[in-house]
Amino acid sequence: MNTRILALERRTEVRWWITGSVPVLAVLLSLLVGAGFLRLTGHDPLTVYRVMVQASFASTFGFADTLVSATPLILTGLAALVSFRVKLWNIGAEGQLYFGAVFASGIALLVGAQLPRALNIGLMLLAGALGGMAFIAVPAIARAWLRTNEIITTLLLNSVALLFINWLIFGSRSFWRDPDAGQFPQGLRIPAAAEFPRLGTTRVHLGLIVALLAVLVVAAVLSRTRFGFRMRILGDSEEAARYAGVPVRTTVVAVLLFSGALAGLAGAVDVGGFSRRLDPNSLAIGMGYAGIIVAALARLNPPGVVLVAILLGGVRNAGTALQSLPERVPMEIAIMLEGAILLFALGSEVLVRYRIRWPWQTPPALEHR
Repeated sequence: MNTRILALERRTEVRWWITGSVPVLAVLLSLLVGAGFLRLTGHDPLTVYRVMVQASFASTFGFADTLVSATPLILTGLAALVSFRVKLWNIGAEGQLYFGAVFASGIALLVGAQLPRALNIGLMLLAGALGGMAFIAVPAIARAWLRTNEIITTLLLNSVALLFINWLIFGSRSFWRDPDAGQFPQGLRIPAAAEFPRLGTTRVHLGLIVALLAVLVVAAVLSRTRFGFRMRILGDSEEAARYAGVPVRTTVVAVLLFSGALAGLAGAVDVGGFSRRLDPNSLAIGMGYAGIIVAALARLNPPGVVLVAILLGGVRNAGTALQSLPERVPMEIAIMLEGAILLFALGSEVLVRYRIRWPWQTPPALEHR
């Protein structure tokens, strides 16, 4: 007698419609969970979701704000994508973003008033990338030579980075702090010549173009370079990579540095295009962690990162709009939806690689007898 309730059986072939349906399924299930929560708290889910869509996508102003929110998400999503492709789990994009912001704002404050805007922007982007690389360098070397778990090291360093920028602005008289701020410390505003120009009359800034160019660069590196070929081999099997002559340690470090550079770019873009200063309150908004959701929903596909980042940017942008409803829906519903999307996206991955075999189905060992 078969007493099994159900079993998971590895698929011999993964069809395209299964792969494509996973992100959609994750979003739909997260919306369903969100609707249940809203109903339990006395809110109408359809009204709330309608307001969120109208606030983020149904107007020029709202969609522009969505693109502003999506810009750093594209870069942190790419940072997660690059490392995850090689089965290296960089969970520290948040801290790398912070250090990218520190480096970018520092170079802007140092030389921004003396240089033309184009050169300032180039230096800020370079400094941001170097800041992200510097902050992930120790976990990368530890992973390559000491086999240290990069999940732990990169995750713990996020708190270090946040405490460091808080100290720079709130706990010291640093170069980054505005000396005229008085009792309410804040970062020193970067020179006007270092600010990213806006696109048209909206709040969308040059950072969006930078993010889209980064998508093209990542896609080209992964598909058309020797480094991308090494990444594919290493992602499939470390032993196969060694057998094929791939320098595993060097490639591991290079991949993590590449990932950190992309996250650092997000920090530079935030400083130059949005906050215009090193602002811990603006940076500490979970963009690095949300990048993991973006990469997971995009199924590690660079073009898909753009679409998912816009979706999550809209969810984030809609949070404040919920306060306009008469029943005062908590804006934390947007954060809850993000978390639900991540959980369902990761859980749905099981259905891509495995199928459910019910107790009444013929066991695979007996199918061909």
